[in-house]
Amino acid sequence: MKTSEAAARSDSRQAAVRTRDPSADGTFFYSVKTTGVYCRPSCSARRARPENIEFHASAAAAEGAGFRPCKRCKPDQPPLAERRAAQVADLCRLLENAEVTPTLAALARHAGLSVFHTQRLFKEVTGVTPRRYAAAHRATRVRGALRPERTITEAIYRAGYTSSARFYENASALLGMKPGQYRSGGKDIDIRFAVGECSLGSILVAATERGICAVFLGDDPEALVHELERRFPRAELIGADSSFEQLVAKVVGLVEKPRMGANLPLDIRGTAFQQRVWQALRSIPAGKTASYAEIASAINAPTAVRAVAGACAANALAVAIPCHRVVRADGHLSGYRWGVDRKRALLAREACLLPSPAAGGKR
Repeated sequence: MKTSEAAARSDSRQAAVRTRDPSADGTFFYSVKTTGVYCRPSCSARRARPENIEFHASAAAAEGAGFRPCKRCKPDQPPLAERRAAQVADLCRLLENAEVTPTLAALARHAGLSVFHTQRLFKEVTGVTPRRYAAAHRATRVRGALRPERTITEAIYRAGYTSSARFYENASALLGMKPGQYRSGGKDIDIRFAVGECSLGSILVAATERGICAVFLGDDPEALVHELERRFPRAELIGADSSFEQLVAKVVGLVEKPRMGANLPLDIRGTAFQQRVWQALRSIPAGKTASYAEIASAINAPTAVRAVAGACAANALAVAIPCHRVVRADGHLSGYRWGVDRKRALLAREACLLPSPAAGGKR
């Protein structure tokens, strides 16, 4: 092997080019002497011989050396993922600003893509379809428009609904309460709650008439109550009665004996995407775990791994929605809203590696 060829092969950047490593994109560019073009490291073009490759710190440097950009990987343009994200962001703004939700065909024309590719690209980047994104955005606009100085009808049309009937069909799912109650800040909503102790520390359980709306775990009972107050600032918080104690006992049972399970009524409030994630979490049986990537695939959003992690972090129903059963791809534990030690204890108990101590303390 010639000295120049050996030196070329020993360059660490050759491995990135040989494996078409996308993580190396932007750190350098390479040109091929025999073709006169330059590429990104991840380019899928036919591999060149190492001795014919030169490396450049930037696209400008490659062009300054007399090479032209590859037509396949377009190294003179932003990375593909960035271009796709910009396309989808543009479609999101279109959906958010439109008085009437555009059809999928209209979105495709705007993006210069086919209907099929528009739908697939949008869902790949956001985790939801354009229709569901528009519906979730309208829900957010409703929440923002429902203010005491406006009528409910005015708020409905400000949010982009074409008729009040369409809004009222979905009002409970969007707001978790009647529109008039949400408009007044939830001040007419009664939330019963109790704080007790379990083997993982303090536990707060709260419920509306629809079902359990919060399960918090922590070390400080007072801090848990303050968290509930922040979450529902204008609701009427009512201390538990004897009938509510039975519901609390069922939740504590999920902590102490998770394999027994419990059919609990839940008042789940979140975005369309969060609710899809939370529903997937509830399908993970006790004693089993799933990775964030597996949950993303289960909801048909394989690229939305970070969004899945965000939905897990936003879960306010500890144990009832078992976000503790989601782990990293390598099996290691990641963050948990109520502490990694509690996550570890729950998983160990569900795997029958720990005894299930009886709950203690007052409720």
